[in-house]
Amino acid sequence: MVELKSPSEIGAMGVTGAFIADLLADLAERADVGVNLLELEQRARDLIAERGAQSCYWDYSPSFGRGPFRNVICLSVNDAVLHGLPQDYVLADGDLLSMDIAVSIDGWVADSARSVIVGTPRPEDRRLVQATEEALEAAIDAARPDARLGDISAAIGAVAKSYGYRVNTEFGGHGLGRTMHEDPHVANIGKAGRGMKLQPGLTLALEPWFTLGSERVKFDADGWTIRSFDGSRGAHSEHTIAITDGAARVLTSPNGRSPGV
Repeated sequence: MVELKSPSEIGAMGVTGAFIADLLADLAERADVGVNLLELEQRARDLIAERGAQSCYWDYSPSFGRGPFRNVICLSVNDAVLHGLPQDYVLADGDLLSMDIAVSIDGWVADSARSVIVGTPRPEDRRLVQATEEALEAAIDAARPDARLGDISAAIGAVAKSYGYRVNTEFGGHGLGRTMHEDPHVANIGKAGRGMKLQPGLTLALEPWFTLGSERVKFDADGWTIRSFDGSRGAHSEHTIAITDGAARVLTSPNGRSPGV
């Protein structure tokens, strides 16, 4: 069931979103050669505790995971494309790190992800991250009142196609508000003009993620970390947005828009 939010409720989600934006910026600055993923996990825990926020990941037990999840952030490195379980791993020069986090403040949730390259970037990795950011920007631009959900999916898919990337259809964006996952599901590929009509008050987490190779995935033995099937690297960008009477409002960016490429 899709629930539309009032302007005051969207404002409350924006408070959570601004906190997440600051948290991810903090972690991005700390993600350097020689830094252990567990240090980044602990930093995220500390910031959440200092703010009096609640992690949406802690004790999360979806059907696909080996739950409960006992961390506050997903840290996915190189061919780990989604839901990376923080582990005792030291970042190396050239690693591609995706960070995904959702928290709740005063009962209202926001969700965001960004990918960063540690140390010396590989051109193909820089291009991959850029593609996810461009796809996110295109999705946000498509998220206007009276457009269709398929317009968002088609916008993401068009960017992927322009870069020559395949799109996984198993994991995508979603609604959110009081909880981390609400209806509707937002696929990262689709047909324009299809699906539900977008209305002011609809809040969505849009999250294009692409890999350099196969769109197929496999799970690690930990039951959480999802890797590309062929070992190719992946990148992930995500914002929480609200449909308004005009352009979408980005709730997880300090300036109200996505950071761009």
